[in-house]
Amino acid sequence: MEIYCTRPGCPRPRNYFSDLDDHSILRTVQQKYCTTCGMPLILVGRYLPSKLLGRGGFGAAFLACDRYTPGMRQCVVKQFQPAGNLSSTQLQLAQDLFEREATVLEDIGSQHDQIPDLFAYFPVIVSSFSQPGQQDQFFYLVQEYIDGQNLEEELAQKGKFSEQEVLDVLQDILKILQFVHHKGIIHRDIKPSNIMRHRNGKLYLLDFGAVKQVANAPPGGVGSSTGIFSLGFAPPEQMSGGQVFPSTDLYALAVTIVMLLTGEKDVTKLFDVYNNQWKWHERVSVSPLLANTLDRMLLPAANQRFQSAQEVLDALNLTVQPITPTHIHPHQPTQLPPQTKSQPQSRHQPPQQTPLSATLRVAPLSTLELLIGAGFSGFEGGLIAIALYSVLRSINITLAACAVILAVLLFGQKQRWIEKTEMLVFAAGTFTAIFFVPFLRFGLTIQQVMIIAIAGGLVAIAITALFRLIYKLLTVFLSK
Repeated sequence: MEIYCTRPGCPRPRNYFSDLDDHSILRTVQQKYCTTCGMPLILVGRYLPSKLLGRGGFGAAFLACDRYTPGMRQCVVKQFQPAGNLSSTQLQLAQDLFEREATVLEDIGSQHDQIPDLFAYFPVIVSSFSQPGQQDQFFYLVQEYIDGQNLEEELAQKGKFSEQEVLDVLQDILKILQFVHHKGIIHRDIKPSNIMRHRNGKLYLLDFGAVKQVANAPPGGVGSSTGIFSLGFAPPEQMSGGQVFPSTDLYALAVTIVMLLTGEKDVTKLFDVYNNQWKWHERVSVSPLLANTLDRMLLPAANQRFQSAQEVLDALNLTVQPITPTHIHPHQPTQLPPQTKSQPQSRHQPPQQTPLSATLRVAPLSTLELLIGAGFSGFEGGLIAIALYSVLRSINITLAACAVILAVLLFGQKQRWIEKTEMLVFAAGTFTAIFFVPFLRFGLTIQQVMIIAIAGGLVAIAITALFRLIYKLLTVFLSK
């Protein structure tokens, strides 16, 4: 059996012990030591690390097994391992954050099935490898192992997420945040690498090492940021070290969704520093409802964003069971400060909501989208009319066939089966066919074909704009 040494800087951390392949020996052996640095390998006599999962500025994570469970349960051992260039103040802060993660996981992990459970928390004191005669102290926490991939790994493997896929992520993480925020806790480090998808498809929110407990914070420092955050995902109030809110997490979640939609690994490239706003719309095509929701979550001022996860769920026409007092410890407040309090659901909300996928996929077209679609339909209609008449030589049959084809195209635009990219592909394909097959031009030159097609597009835009104006006027008149 191979055991991985957890001492930072160990030159050869992999150790193999053939006798541990015997389960009876594995369960009874007192201890094993690294053959290179002498570090105890069986942590607190129970946990056997076997693989390095990842390493960051403040720690490392190892896959391990618990030899005191019947099935040798797999778990994650996280070691507090700060970088060597930290000041004593920063070191103490990092250690406090690590201890806070253990405290929070113990408190909430068992209460929500999408937050890993805490199994153990302990220090280990060993002789120093680099400084003989001195001792090193390491802190470990052991938590539930989620067998799967985080969303950053998933993005690298499969590429950009579809709109429906990010909506599924939004729905799941918002439900977790609704619970966490009602516990008076701000996560403060939401990003794709901290969202894990289990092999069964279930999403988990990880890494509570940067949490801030709003309700229990000392006077004068309520909700203040510690300065530890992920660049690009943290909103202005967090980066400046100011007060943090539930909307701080919502901002980071929106950046996460934008990263998944665009596939951009460096999200800072999507932020326009000069105009102080996010520029991501040109990278993707999503429904106006989702785009507007993300834009509001990404506003620079905390009080202009949604103030709770429930407000976002309501904006997306989703319903989630409200958090009941039984989920909260008696000693903790059940409400956040006034500026972060969730808004109650409307009493007039219908008991059954439109399914999320249907709500977003058939969202109404904006005026700009309507005019673009009209232009495409007119342009495509002109090309199709020329090609069909060249083949059929009958005006009546040509008009009937054009009407059917255009009806299908318009319906596809309304249902969002055909959007900007598909429009370009259709128009380019039709024009290419006419260009390379002279028979389809009915004796017209390419210039004449283009003029007819462009004229058709302009006429369609003009008619659509006129009807849109008439509709607006009638709506205003009838509403009085």
